[in-house]
Amino acid sequence: MLQLNYIRENRDAVIERLAVKNFKDVEIVDALIQLDESRRKIQNESDAIAAEANAAAKQIGDLMRQGKKEEAEVVKSQSSGYKEQVKQLTDKLAEVELALHNKLVLLPNLPHISVPVGFSADDNEVVLEHGEIPTLSEGALQHWDLLTKYDIVDLELGVKVTGAGFPVYKGKGARLQRALINFFLDQAAEAGYAEVQVPIMVNEASAFATGQLPDKEGQMYYVTEDDLYLIPTAEVPVTNMYRDVIVKEEQFPIKHCAYTPCFRREAGSYGAHVRGLNRLHQFDKVEAVQIVHPEKSYAVLEEMSSYVQGLLQKLGLPYRVLRLCGGDMGFASSLTYDMEVYSSAQERWLEVSSVSNFETYQSNRLKVRFKNEEGKMQLAHTLNGSALALPRIVASILENNQTEKGIRIPAVLVPYTGFEYID
Repeated sequence: MLQLNYIRENRDAVIERLAVKNFKDVEIVDALIQLDESRRKIQNESDAIAAEANAAAKQIGDLMRQGKKEEAEVVKSQSSGYKEQVKQLTDKLAEVELALHNKLVLLPNLPHISVPVGFSADDNEVVLEHGEIPTLSEGALQHWDLLTKYDIVDLELGVKVTGAGFPVYKGKGARLQRALINFFLDQAAEAGYAEVQVPIMVNEASAFATGQLPDKEGQMYYVTEDDLYLIPTAEVPVTNMYRDVIVKEEQFPIKHCAYTPCFRREAGSYGAHVRGLNRLHQFDKVEAVQIVHPEKSYAVLEEMSSYVQGLLQKLGLPYRVLRLCGGDMGFASSLTYDMEVYSSAQERWLEVSSVSNFETYQSNRLKVRFKNEEGKMQLAHTLNGSALALPRIVASILENNQTEKGIRIPAVLVPYTGFEYID
């Protein structure tokens, strides 16, 4: 959530940056400024009346102690309306603050100055490409056919048990899943991320704090009777561990990783782009989260990007890094890098990770603060990244490593799988 003081003091710059995200409802900015002026006016008026009421109460007390009861009664009569006036102004202030809040949450985060202008994924900037795209032999299969050939993931059984987008992993497919999860967690531990195991359902306050609400209600599974949401990513519960917490500056950087299943309703139902493991309603992911000093957050973003790239290099997957344009960025992000791996059988790039800096957008909602060197409270910066999401990693491993002998397992995973080939 943007800070109201910043909006008021930087109106034109805010509107300019919102335009990079193709945000059209810029009239909200002026409405917020007007509501804030009303709020401050009401607050000042209420404070003034409260001060007069306090002065009158003191005067009445002094007069009573001096035995001037009649004069005290006159002052009491003159000040009798103060309490009601304060109540009315308090009620009015509450209405204005609610209106302020309801409009403020409609504004997305401001994009970093380096974010390219654009409207869709076609306008994203390719930062770098790494690795050689493998040349597959004639007759190479796409991963959804490989799943069936080797009987490692049963999509139809998932439809029977739950519905489309909920696969059942079997045999070596299940072991490959577990191997990737453990590999990613071990790598995160080596990189200094403290592992946590968190709930996979969160309350409304948690979903609001990290920006899922009110932006992504339609993408989240909602448990109506208990008023809980299934998490779309571990970012939500992990970051909310620090909601309403004042951290110490010497704790930075705070680094956590977590494995969770993730749930998203927007999986879609058409074409090769959503076929097989390309887009699921339930999938596994290891998430990395950092809470850092504001002066270090962009250096940390580059560090997190390099860390995810290191995982892809160890898996031997060709990949590229994209800097997302304004029109393709998330609501709460200030700058996002996407990592995509190349799927040789599908002959296209598949997103496997997003690494984002939210600056103070989440921390303002979370109220995660620290005392700076001057002793003043300051909002921390939050970042997170997929490290990594499994389905498209699995799809790429299967497609890129097809051999006559079977699917070759990346060497770094063999100690976790216990086998070198899926055959």
